[in-house]
Amino acid sequence: MATVAVEPTKKLSTVPLDWNEVYYTNCPLVSASNVDQELGWTKEEYKKIGIQYLYLRSRAANDWYPHYIHNLDNLIRFGGLFPPVHVQADIRRTRLLGVTHVPCEGGCMMVRSRDDIYTMADLKGKKIGLSRSQNKVKTDWWGIQEDQGIELMLRLNGMTRKDVQIVEFPYPDDWYDKQEMMGPLMENPSELWLRRDHKNDLAFRPLETALLSGVIDALYTQGKVTQHLMEATGKIKAIEDLSRYPDWTLQVANIPAVITCSDVMAEKHPELAVTFMKGMIKVGRWANEHKHAAAAILDKQTFYLDVEDTYRGIKDIDLVPNLSPQNLVSVEIGKDFMLSHGYIKNDFDVHKWAAPEFLEQAARELLEAEWKKRTTAKLPETAQPLASGARLG
Repeated sequence: MATVAVEPTKKLSTVPLDWNEVYYTNCPLVSASNVDQELGWTKEEYKKIGIQYLYLRSRAANDWYPHYIHNLDNLIRFGGLFPPVHVQADIRRTRLLGVTHVPCEGGCMMVRSRDDIYTMADLKGKKIGLSRSQNKVKTDWWGIQEDQGIELMLRLNGMTRKDVQIVEFPYPDDWYDKQEMMGPLMENPSELWLRRDHKNDLAFRPLETALLSGVIDALYTQGKVTQHLMEATGKIKAIEDLSRYPDWTLQVANIPAVITCSDVMAEKHPELAVTFMKGMIKVGRWANEHKHAAAAILDKQTFYLDVEDTYRGIKDIDLVPNLSPQNLVSVEIGKDFMLSHGYIKNDFDVHKWAAPEFLEQAARELLEAEWKKRTTAKLPETAQPLASGARLG
């Protein structure tokens, strides 16, 4: 197992390493992995090679920390940007296998709906909330996205932090290894929401109570996924929205969603990473062709208002992961903000982190399988290769 630097007093728990198993974990956001939770196509790909494909929390020995610090060699993560950037910079080496971006979710500034506040300029001298995790093992991804979004919105409106009061809200954020808080074992990430009304659970909108009670005058929320939930209460409205701007570099708030695996998996068992990417390509293509069906699945896990709101959020999104130059720059923007604001200690080259060979191999294997299926289905037997120099006619 890789060495992971954490608090000296913190004891982390993972299953013993077994390369006949692959664990996965994901965030409740737009991704092929969250669609595949209901389709099961990636599990089928692993079955073909005799590997068991398991959700991280399907085993009691795994606490939640591998989702944030990748301290499990046979784990693949598909989720928000900031934790894997923290891992690659300061904890251990990983590989960036793919990216899915939702470039219209930069975030919104929310205020009380009946307040005499209509623009960012109206916030001068007023209080904006900022979450502050006290957990020293994982990165403060929630606080980072708020910090980044607030700073961008102020700058776009000719303001700086000196024009407002930033009110920090420290919280323990220490439940990830506490049995009473981790919840029951789950075969599927969707099971987490069977016992929680996550769209109305204020644990996922932590500063909303402070806003409504008047402790603060505004808060940043990541995007339309929670903006619409807040507005539906009739008590809150948005006065700024980064997605309104044509500048795509503003749309980086713990996104893009990225796929990462350990360097150990990439180097010693590359077929496991390739197999995961095969599943993501297949599911992503299906989701692109059946956006309403994909939206119905994603609505079970994401924070859009409902299925139709989810559909509007994903209808123009490519759910097949890629490593496009534009998406890698988006990753770099997030990484650079974390570095410049002290959220990571070490810098790294995003392009060297990216490992396109796994995505390319997965796409090639899928293409070859499809070609074989389509051609041999109409032949009496598998054709033999033509001899060199042979002519047809």
